[in-house]
Amino acid sequence: MTPQLKTRLNITPRLIQGDLQSLSQEVRYFVESNAKLCQPARIHICDGSEEENKNILDIMVEQGMIKKLKKYENCWLALTDPRDVARIESKTVIITPEQRDTIPIPKTGTSQLGHWMSEEDFEKVFNARFPGCMKGRTMYVIPFSMGPIGSPLCKIGIELTDSPYVVASMRIMTRMGTAVLEALGNGEFVKCLHSVGCPFPLKKPLVNNWPCNPDLTLIAQIPDRREIISFGSGYGGNSLLGKKCFALRIASRIAKEEGWLAEHMLILGITNPEGEKKYFTAAFPSACGKTNLAMMNPTLPGWKIECVGDDIAWMKFDEQGNLRAINPENGFFGVAPGTSVKTNPNAIKTIHKNTIFTNVAETSDGGIYWEGIDEPLAPGVTLTSWKNKKWTPGNGETCAHPNSRFCTPASQCPIIDPAWESPEGVPIEGIIFGGRRPAGVPLVYEALSWQHGVFIGAAMRSEATAAAEHKGKIIMHDPFAMRPFFGYNFGKYLTHWLSMAHRPAAKLPKIFHVNWFRKDKQGKFLWPGYGENSRVLEWMFNRIRGEADAKRTAIGYVPADTALNLKGLEGIDMTELFDISKEFWEKEVMEIKKYFEEQVNADLPYEIEREVLALEQRIKQL
Repeated sequence: MTPQLKTRLNITPRLIQGDLQSLSQEVRYFVESNAKLCQPARIHICDGSEEENKNILDIMVEQGMIKKLKKYENCWLALTDPRDVARIESKTVIITPEQRDTIPIPKTGTSQLGHWMSEEDFEKVFNARFPGCMKGRTMYVIPFSMGPIGSPLCKIGIELTDSPYVVASMRIMTRMGTAVLEALGNGEFVKCLHSVGCPFPLKKPLVNNWPCNPDLTLIAQIPDRREIISFGSGYGGNSLLGKKCFALRIASRIAKEEGWLAEHMLILGITNPEGEKKYFTAAFPSACGKTNLAMMNPTLPGWKIECVGDDIAWMKFDEQGNLRAINPENGFFGVAPGTSVKTNPNAIKTIHKNTIFTNVAETSDGGIYWEGIDEPLAPGVTLTSWKNKKWTPGNGETCAHPNSRFCTPASQCPIIDPAWESPEGVPIEGIIFGGRRPAGVPLVYEALSWQHGVFIGAAMRSEATAAAEHKGKIIMHDPFAMRPFFGYNFGKYLTHWLSMAHRPAAKLPKIFHVNWFRKDKQGKFLWPGYGENSRVLEWMFNRIRGEADAKRTAIGYVPADTALNLKGLEGIDMTELFDISKEFWEKEVMEIKKYFEEQVNADLPYEIEREVLALEQRIKQL
């Protein structure tokens, strides 16, 4: 349990919805002990109904937290305090008895693979924040299921929060309400406690009517106790505790213990013109087009892509040896800027009803707007920015925050896969890793083996806009696109992935790496991307069928000269797109080796060490 202070309960909270008696003993104790600690004025046990949702939205409108967007059906806009706009890695910690349980001990400097906090330090910071933190507010009790209720792969959580925004968003992002409590019975659940950290009477006025406490923000995961404790932020990834906190950090630790995988991956189904279907998962760091790939409109005639999920995959081998995946979420929490009819027409069709937008711009006719939306404004229509100020293109700042979001039901996606809620999950035959690499890395290559594939995931790097002190772009390491989300020591995580090869009868998926972002010397993209990426998926699909030709190179298998279908595409320089330069790859291997030595240090599995040496040898022979 969370550390408890002896707190005298001044006022017994009033139960305004639900029945404490109907809760299991464990759930009731969790609610009552935290009510005693946080001292809310009211307790509301969420049932997930339409009527409840309407009331929650009304409360937020009344409080000035959201406003209705009159242009669309049941769509809402929230503008946050500008100090509460994103996940904060430096304030996101994992609490374990030993530091090495959470992160490898780096050779020098600090770890880039997570933040550890000791149990003693956590107890102090917890006790400095939570007593009385919900005074005057309602404590909402949110029972939620990650994954379809009743699926053998699903897990249940209970989130206690004082934010109605969290309630409305969790109803979109998870299966939430009475049905979850019924499915839980007396079973185990992940305990999630969240507070915006603004008890009444307020010490200072709210900005944008958005309660938060940035100076004291802390997001803590305690894997041994299956607990998540979040304070001070109302923003999505910090407050919707089913998302990254549960679905990746806590779930990856549960998955290690139970023998499955919890990954930062989209899941898509692809069907060829003959009607044969295969499912893939894919891991990309941010700004690499993950949601766009999950919802792609293929340009290849007769091919079809359907979306199971755009962000998280839970995968487990079944008794027949098939790797089965579910999307544990129920909605999409997508980055708005850059989403347009050109880049992601299916996302645009998904978000025009029952959606909560956060920190996007608003048009004077009650619509939404952001950078890269690619829609001209109608004559006379003006914009109000995410900072709630009149905005014109010459303003010198963006109209929408770069991390502004849409929170929308997955069921509204026009290409949602018919099996997206299948309790047993969909069978995965291919795993794709990728990054934004302007130079050196070919459009696509296939791993030589499972071990080599795990190495490719571990060695993932991608171009990112660095912190302000650096100028321009730098290439960052982001292993498995999980760098901020590992629930335990990354070296042990690699060992867990490698162990999948020793499962009896396991049908191991093929592993691929893609790079849509290679540029020529003039800085122009060599590959058109978007729907044309279906051509690369076609090659992978046929590789899995044992049909497409490939040639072996130092870094893996690449398509043979005519194996990539370029019919109808003009001006593609295949030589440059697939060039494997000895000089580039010598540097790349050096960087990867250095990263593993410094960051993973003594916890690097010998199989990965062996893959690095083997790659080094193959590059030497180029």
